[in-house]
Amino acid sequence: MGKYVSVIGGLVVILLGVMGLIRWLPNFVSVLKATVPCILILGGLIALAAGISEVKDSLKVKEETKETK
Repeated sequence: MGKYVSVIGGLVVILLGVMGLIRWLPNFVSVLKATVPCILILGGLIALAAGISEVKDSLKVKEETKETK
C-alpha cells in the first residue's frame, strides 16, 4: 500500500510543480537569468584553480626529475 501512496504523492507533487512553473514562468526565467551566469563564473573559477594546480604539479615533477639526474 505504501508504494501506491508514494506514486500518487509523486504525481500530485509533479502536477503542482508544473502548475507553479506555468503560473510563475516570468519569475522563474528571471531567477534562471541571474543564476546561470553565477554558475558559469563559479565553474570557471574551479576550472582555473584546477588548471593552476595541475601546472604547479607538473613543474614540481620536472624539478624533481632534474634533481635526480
